[in-house]
Amino acid sequence: QVQLVESGGGLVQPGGSLRLSCAASGFTFSGYATRWYRQAPGKERELVAGISSAGGITTYADSVKGRFTISRDNAKNPVYLQMNSLKPEDTAVYYCNAVRGGKYDYWGQGTQVNVSS
Repeated sequence: QVQLVESGGGLVQPGGSLRLSCAASGFTFSGYATRWYRQAPGKERELVAGISSAGGITTYADSVKGRFTISRDNAKNPVYLQMNSLKPEDTAVYYCNAVRGGKYDYWGQGTQVNVSS
């Protein structure tokens, strides 16, 4: 059964850090480009960061550049999103998405991140 599971969300104060993890089962995760999206209440889902299947190419939304880092260790499965210098506007549900060849497109259930004092 194909599954993506996000973890690592929670409540953090502004300026704090969290590391999100996306773990896959049921398919060869290392063969998929992976992206993190987020959706805040009342807003559309937006792309936060992406990483190629081999991990050599990364992209970031302008709003998170310099603060977030996406990474993967294909020997260990998870894709990570290290989030530093968090701001209240980073509050959202964060989703992991794995894609391959325009045909395979898998999503996790999301993990809630709340940035508040």
